[in-house]
Amino acid sequence: MKTILIVSQDPLLTNLAERLLTPRFRTIVLGGMVSAVDAIYNDIPNLVIAEVPSGDDATVESINNLKEDPMFNQLPILAVIGDQPTPEWEGIFVEDYLRKGDLEKDLFSRVSLAVSRSERVVEINPLTRLPGNISINRQIEDRLGRGDLFSFAYADLDYFKPFNDKYGFSRGDEVIKITGRLILNFVKNRQPKGSFIGHIGGDDFVFIMEPGLIEGACGDIIRAFDQIIPTLYDSEDRERGGIQSKDRRGTARFFPFMGISIGVSGTTIRSFSHFGELTGAASEMKHFAKKTKGSSYSMDKRAGRSA
Repeated sequence: MKTILIVSQDPLLTNLAERLLTPRFRTIVLGGMVSAVDAIYNDIPNLVIAEVPSGDDATVESINNLKEDPMFNQLPILAVIGDQPTPEWEGIFVEDYLRKGDLEKDLFSRVSLAVSRSERVVEINPLTRLPGNISINRQIEDRLGRGDLFSFAYADLDYFKPFNDKYGFSRGDEVIKITGRLILNFVKNRQPKGSFIGHIGGDDFVFIMEPGLIEGACGDIIRAFDQIIPTLYDSEDRERGGIQSKDRRGTARFFPFMGISIGVSGTTIRSFSHFGELTGAASEMKHFAKKTKGSSYSMDKRAGRSA
């Protein structure tokens, strides 16, 4: 079920929106854009419906800041306005608007159209709602082209396949969603603006941050991941510290709790001509991190131009 986030302090508006949308969509109601941004960081919705009262510059600023963030510029926003003259839309970064007087008649159809349109146009992972490979490559190439100084992290999970094989795809998908939310939250907590999180697919994630902030985010992610992941195992498996499952050759063996391995490279001490060189360097660091028992991260400190 698609998720619609409704942002308004008007109970008549929120009650009407919930009544019209709940049969088809999961709705979440919040009173202001500050709390809405926190909710979006935690779980990206399919659409935001935001009331924009006349003269409410703070709400407009919050919407624009959200849409200027490379993580959320693809998130569609439907503005609800009163019967005042149409505002200057050049200064408000929303995809569509609807007047309060037309909600009863048009809200459901406009929301359905907005969600359908965004799914055709936007390139995101359907499970985590995070940007996918096209967006990831564009982010890297744009930053390299501008000569930005940034760090790039490549993360994936250790022992995910045995977990998925034993417990099934549903519980495996939950692990992927939790991992995506953890990375999103801790990266954005450390760097609210200018950071980027992407989902390559499966259990592979990337994130981009300022060089001085990324190591702290890696530590945050690892600590939270190692605390949460054991709770996803059955009680008897938690007690023994892992599961009996089969490896890629079909041989039965014991696998400890899943871990997360993160490799980090960047442009502060090395130069890269294109995204493949940068991602390759981070992938090398990730494989190095995997040699450490348990969750870990490895920073690329090799100087000189990438080969």
